Amino acid sequence: MLRPESACSLRLGTFPQAVRHSVWTAPAPLCTEARLPSGLTARRTSDGLVLAGHSTTQPLRGVPFAELTCLAAGPDGSLWVGGPHGAARWIDGVWEVYADHRWLPDNDVRAIVAEPDGGATVHTPAGAVRIAFETLTLAAKAAHYGELTDARHKRFGYVTGCHLQTPGDLSSWRHNIDDNDGLWTAMYVAAESYRYAVTGDPDARAKAAESMRALLFLEAVTPIPGFPARAVTHRSEPGFRRHGDGEWHLGGGGEWEWKADTSSDELDGHYFAWPIYHDLVADEAERAAIQATVRRVTDHLLEHGLYLVDLDSRPTRWGVWAPERLNDDPAWRAERGLNSLEILAYLKVAEHLIGDARYRDAARELIEEHHYALNTLEQKTLTGDFPGAHINHSDDELAFLAYHSLLSLETDPALRTLYLASLERTWQAERIERCPLWNVMYGGLTGRPCDVEAAAQALAEIPLDLVEWRVENAGRTDLRLDPEADRFDRRQVLEPLPWRERPLHKWNGNPFRVEGGHDRGEECGTFWLLPYWMARWYGLLVEGA
Repeated sequence: MLRPESACSLRLGTFPQAVRHSVWTAPAPLCTEARLPSGLTARRTSDGLVLAGHSTTQPLRGVPFAELTCLAAGPDGSLWVGGPHGAARWIDGVWEVYADHRWLPDNDVRAIVAEPDGGATVHTPAGAVRIAFETLTLAAKAAHYGELTDARHKRFGYVTGCHLQTPGDLSSWRHNIDDNDGLWTAMYVAAESYRYAVTGDPDARAKAAESMRALLFLEAVTPIPGFPARAVTHRSEPGFRRHGDGEWHLGGGGEWEWKADTSSDELDGHYFAWPIYHDLVADEAERAAIQATVRRVTDHLLEHGLYLVDLDSRPTRWGVWAPERLNDDPAWRAERGLNSLEILAYLKVAEHLIGDARYRDAARELIEEHHYALNTLEQKTLTGDFPGAHINHSDDELAFLAYHSLLSLETDPALRTLYLASLERTWQAERIERCPLWNVMYGGLTGRPCDVEAAAQALAEIPLDLVEWRVENAGRTDLRLDPEADRFDRRQVLEPLPWRERPLHKWNGNPFRVEGGHDRGEECGTFWLLPYWMARWYGLLVEGA
């Protein structure tokens, strides 16, 4: 795998991580003004929140809530405020909002007591919580997310989020069987493969190997050579033979069920993980098993005219990479650039792992006769590009996985020029999101500056608690709303909120959303672990002094 020399790296230190603790304490008195260590007094007025000195007052700008009921000053110069919509902290000129069930048992804040360490005890009618700031490293967070994932998010090597039968109660967790088990598990395989490559830890190798075996089984369990299932269930699981959605079939001698109508999402995940595990982790027997699976899947696509063909002998809904559809069918205009990128990545992975000229020749035909490499130049679909075009964050994730597979392996200078131009256009459009995975992939694949500080900040900001808490951001006056809703007609902001204030999401989610979540799930650590360990492998993030 190619690894360009990095133009930027960041040596990591410690940072304050916000955490919530339930506490038992007597109700605190209501304080409507607070004296800061600077000698200034914060005070509510009819015109809003002000800082008062000896002979003048100055309005405090950017206060998240119009209605405030209590104030508290911390010894570190921070100012805490609370009201009927939550709590917020002002520190070094930045407002931080702590609201909704991620942080508070009730948004109606009746009193706040600032603590000596910069945190605060927040009193609500439903009880009190302590918001504290623990000194952490990203390495410590990686260990935390690894333990969290091991505890509740693995079944037969498959790794995904889990369901909470009681909202917010981690003791009530149950495994999920996800439509995209193949994709999420593939990303976990990649994360643990990079961890092994960086640390040599046999635990990382064992975990990557277990999940790679599960990934390969998705293809082996179906009766169609080269057709991976979306997901599988074992007869020992409660949902076996009782699925309420999708198309399920018995397989594996009646021990398993497998889900059909496999999407391009799954194939992107498989082709992303296969070469990473093969090149960084696999022994000889594992390499042979991966190569055999890659050959069957890629041959299936070539023998069916670049369609993924299901048990009914028809292409799956999203398993389409054929030129007559991508180039000539208006219904597939939105997928033209992305799916061209995907199939070129698949063929490059097959050529790299198997060494058969058939795959190189198939790619060359798509490039020379059907302009697939040119198609990739407009891979990123932007609202207004053509009628019906819209931002699709799920497609963004698929694109970056395909970019990584293709640009990690492509050595032809002319083709790399086109693919890098495509990646540059995509990353510039995505840059505002400050997504650590996109930034790390861009930097790792190009060697160019990649906003690595923004990636590290996001990794530090993401909460330790990965419950999918309901977030509403009600009563906020500081949000800069986008006049355009997202593709699901949901409100969104012009710039992503900090992670403590937004609904939790993986990299296929919309980072601009204002509200979301349901209190009934916990995300696994994969979405955090992959950019962290990939950044460590590429040398973009360096731990230690």
